[in-house]
Amino acid sequence: MSDMVDHPEHYGGADDPYEAIKVIEAWGLGFHLGNVVKYINRAGKKDPQGLLEDLNKAQWYLERAIRIETAQQIRTTKPTGNMTLNES
Repeated sequence: MSDMVDHPEHYGGADDPYEAIKVIEAWGLGFHLGNVVKYINRAGKKDPQGLLEDLNKAQWYLERAIRIETAQQIRTTKPTGNMTLNES
């Protein structure tokens, strides 16, 4: 496989211990947070003119992850009298 598919330089390259895919897998990140790491890692490297676009993409995925996590917490935190299930 070519380096542009297997280990693109804009994601760190094969010899980089912090290549985006290695970090994402080592940290067990899912789709959304994995994309945050990916876009921050490559910001301005794939296309120097695309720095802001990469950062905006990272922000978009982070905000989406926050919305999903917030919605999940709201669903699992149901009021029982004056306390929630998360309070003890």
